[in-house]
Amino acid sequence: MTFEQILSDLNKKQFKPIYFLHGKESYFIDAISDKIENSVLTEGERSFNQTIIYGKDSDHLMVVDNARRYPMMSSLQVVILKEAQEMRSLKDLKTYIEKPMQTTVLVICHKHKKLNLNSGFGKALKANAVIFESKPLYDNQVGAWIAKYLQSKKLKIQPNAAELVAEYLGTDLSKVVNELEKLAINLPVGTEVTDKHIEEHIGISKDYNVFELQKALAQRNVVKANRIVNYFTANARKHPLPVLIGSLYNYFSKIYMLQFLRNASERDQLSALKLNSPFFLKEYRLALKNYNRVHTEKALNVLKEFDLKSKGVDYISTGKPEGELLKEMVWLILH
Repeated sequence: MTFEQILSDLNKKQFKPIYFLHGKESYFIDAISDKIENSVLTEGERSFNQTIIYGKDSDHLMVVDNARRYPMMSSLQVVILKEAQEMRSLKDLKTYIEKPMQTTVLVICHKHKKLNLNSGFGKALKANAVIFESKPLYDNQVGAWIAKYLQSKKLKIQPNAAELVAEYLGTDLSKVVNELEKLAINLPVGTEVTDKHIEEHIGISKDYNVFELQKALAQRNVVKANRIVNYFTANARKHPLPVLIGSLYNYFSKIYMLQFLRNASERDQLSALKLNSPFFLKEYRLALKNYNRVHTEKALNVLKEFDLKSKGVDYISTGKPEGELLKEMVWLILH
């Protein structure tokens, strides 16, 4: 089942005896588990009928003992096994999985990795449990996910603002949600979130960020690029060089791809570059006017070279701090 389908069923009070939640992305697992923890039972019922167990501190027998109890003054009880990947005897729950109590809602949270479901335990889960694999989002999916999340909070967000948040916070959705909640708390319902709101409430500068540096490089605007580089150098902890290089390499890789797609349709260009909107395509097309194929290849080679330096390769021989490496790197790209 999908994340949306599970939440929809929970909202309809349609509960299943077993939920097995596994995968690398913790956010979706926590969201489903929290929803069950807070919605199956009333506040008064939870005292006697809700149990939370941690895998590291327990074994399968403890889980089974709790799961096989009958609820008190309630039609259901809830047992949540958190950090199930830490339980050595997890697969010994197979016997219970095969014949679960219909009056128990058992939630198994197996974080940080996918469980192989080809084992006997996995086959038992397939036959008797709701299984959800929590997969991380790709980089190009985070902006759209941010827009969808804020929409659930009755807020809109401009595409460039969503991408700004995605670029700086990455694909860790728990971290992203913590920052988005600041917007939900501080902005009135119906607000369209702009980069100014992002700067005010999340702390990401609307003028000094990697997107503005990309634009400056695309336009070959030396003054603006140097101004941003100086800001990054003065705030090095917030703008580590390896992260900046990764973003710029991705940016110039798309410019390079577009060199071969000049005559393709806009739809095909968006698909190839994995862009969500023509809004972002305009900037890449502008960059083509200032970077031919040779210039783009040179920029990519410069970024590869400085990526190695930023990670310690040849770093001793250069003896330069990250700020100086960044200035030199940007100069070479622009010239």
